[in-house]
This record gives sequence, structure tokens and C-alpha cells, in this order.
Amino acid sequence: QNPGGIGLRWGADDTLLFMSYRDGFPHLYSLQHPGSTGKPLLLTPGPFMVEQMTLTPDRRFVIYNANTGSDRSDIDRRHLFKVPINAATPTPLTSGTGIEWAPVVTADGQAITYLSSGAQRPPAPTVISISGGTPRITAGERLPADFPASQLVTPELVSFRASDGVEAHGQLFKPAGGVTPKPAVVYVHGGGPRQMMLGWHNRWEYANDYGANQYLVSRGFIVLSVDYRLSVGYGQAFQFAENTGPRGASEYRDILAAGKYLQSRPDVDPSRIGIWGASLGGYLTALALGRNSEVFAAGVDIHGVHDRLPPVNALQLAHAIVGDGFTEADLRQALKVEYESSPIAAVSTWKSPVLLIHGDDDRTVDFHQTVDLERRLLAKGVKVEELVLPDDVHDSLLWQHWKTSIAAMAEFFEKTLKSPVRTVTR
Repeated sequence: QNPGGIGLRWGADDTLLFMSYRDGFPHLYSLQHPGSTGKPLLLTPGPFMVEQMTLTPDRRFVIYNANTGSDRSDIDRRHLFKVPINAATPTPLTSGTGIEWAPVVTADGQAITYLSSGAQRPPAPTVISISGGTPRITAGERLPADFPASQLVTPELVSFRASDGVEAHGQLFKPAGGVTPKPAVVYVHGGGPRQMMLGWHNRWEYANDYGANQYLVSRGFIVLSVDYRLSVGYGQAFQFAENTGPRGASEYRDILAAGKYLQSRPDVDPSRIGIWGASLGGYLTALALGRNSEVFAAGVDIHGVHDRLPPVNALQLAHAIVGDGFTEADLRQALKVEYESSPIAAVSTWKSPVLLIHGDDDRTVDFHQTVDLERRLLAKGVKVEELVLPDDVHDSLLWQHWKTSIAAMAEFFEKTLKSPVRTVTR
């Protein structure tokens, strides 16, 4: 299994290189003369994730990136490494506070080209010698002269524990102002098997979200980006946690823990905590507002899933839970769990205002999911605002729609969180 692309390569001397979770993390292994009785050799031992890999032209070395390094915060970054195909002796090629990915070795084998970013710098093509050294950023002049790099903050690594003891990581963005209590926002990424980072992301949609979080900080909000269970980078047990999604939404415990972590901070006003996310992040945002309006005072739900009960899933879910030979009682139990894992099951306790954003041509999460939730909330008297993106799909194709959505979110949080909402005991 490989979270970052093709995980199978042929090396020199008839050596097979592959990615596997054999030791609980996605790592590189080599196997000489496949078909023999030899055991695979773990090339990249340690509690970290190898994400992408490529071979040198002579096929005797692998260049890869991983979330590890000399700094404990490197767990939420990516750095480049070089390892021979027949020995577990990795050599770091990059280090520091940057993020590096997508390595490609030049045809002469003398250099590596890749993409890199930082907390204040968006992704840019970069070149480094095959033996390491000082990287050279190319096309740096393409960054607009008015790009506000100096106004961007550097997020810091934090962690907190859910009610069941599971530890989750997050990236905390703090505006200026010291410990004066401020409004705060939890950001929940989509997709599940993703990892947010301490800088501009290596996927375009999450790079946009990183920019949105920086924008919220510029307007005076503390932002906590959460890597909840299902996220990559923290091991197999965390990524493939039990009872997630329609099987019990156990990942929501990490979101609630993030909200309570913010409430415990002296620089956060515990009565003014919001939450936002898209897709699976929208789903968890809706769960937060429905289950724990006493923690989350407002939210922005972007094309989230709100009803986990489409009939096509019922038999699949029952079979997944109990295996072959499931009974009608098993099916009823599966449907009950699926319903209780849906935000619509928590509408009765939903009190906080919400902004719903959705493209009406979404082919991934049906637009009806938002229409149905809005109808249920309005019937209960919940304050709902809605922004429909005409003819747009799941991840907006038009940059203007991204700008419109981010601006609408910021204005919504200004209205709902910039004055004390209610008294909350820490």
C-alpha cells in the first residue's frame, strides 16, 4: 500500500522495491531475486511515513520523502532522503522547517528536482544536488511582489487526547496579541487519509485551505487544524482506526478533543469557538454543531455528508460489520449505527448557527445532502445561511468560487464569534 503514488519499482540486480505497512507504517522494502526464500529488507525503519519515491538512473538508490527528521515537529512536514536499495542506511538530503515532495532525479543523476514550500512561502520548483547541500528555489520571481509573506504566521505543532485516550496532532495558528482571549476556529480537513502540515500543503485544495486559515488568523482568529484518526502519517492503527465514519464516527472524538483543547488555552475565549471543514471535514463540522453546540458556537460546513443512510450502502455495511451470514437483526443494527453516525441524527440538539456552502453540480457529495440538512435545521429554528456555487463541482473549479467561499466564511465568523456568545466554564 502506498499513500503517495506508485509503490512498486524494479531496482538494479533484479531487486524489487515496494511500499508496505508490514511494521505498522508505510515504509520502503527491497526483495532481491523475487521468488526466492529471502525475506524483504526494511530500508526505512522508524515511526514515520514514506510518501513518495523515485529511483536514481542507475537504479541503485531510492530518493523518497517522509514525515521525519531531527526536529520533533517534522512529523507534520516532509523531507527528502536517499537510501541504497540493499541497505537500511538512509541519508537525509533536506532538513529544517520546509516541506519537500515530488522528487525527480535528473537524467545525468547529478541533481534532484522537487517541489518545496514553507510556512510563509507557497510551493515552488526546487533543485538540490544528489548528495544534498543547499537547495536552489527556481521561479522564485514568479511570486507576486505584493504577496504578504511577512504577514503570515508560522503554525506550531500541538497534540491533545480524546476521551478514549487516543492522541491526535494539530497545527496551531496564532495571531499577534499575546494571551488576550480571542475567538478560535477548528479546521477539519476532508478526505480522511490526508495529513495537514506546518506550511503550504502539497495538494492544491489543501494549499487553498492553508491560505484560508492564514486569512482567518489575519482577521484575529486563532486556528487549530486537526489531523484526526483516519489521517496518514501517524501509523496504521491511527489511519485505520476502528468504528470510524458510518461505523460509529469515532474520529469525531478527536474533533471534540480539539475544541476542548482550545477551551483550555488562556489565549482563547471558550465561548467563541467555531469550526469549519469541507467534504468529510464538512461532515465532522456538522456532527460538532449537532452534538456539541455548547463547545462549537458556529460553523461553516462545505459540501459535507449529512445522511449516511443511502439504501445502496445498507447491505454492504452489514456485511462489513459481521461478515458472511449476517441476519436481518444484523442489518437493523448496521442501519442504526449508520444513522447515529450521521449529522441528521443530531439535529434535535443543534443550536449553533451554520453557513452551508455547496456546488450544485457536485458529483461526489450530492447537493441534496445540503438541501435536506438546511430544511431540517430551519424547521427546528436554527439560524442557517447558504451559499450555492452554480454549476460547480466538489472541489471548486473556479478560483473565484474559492475566493467567494473564503470571504463568506470569514464574514460569517466575524458575525457569530467576534462578540461574546455565552458564558462557558473552562
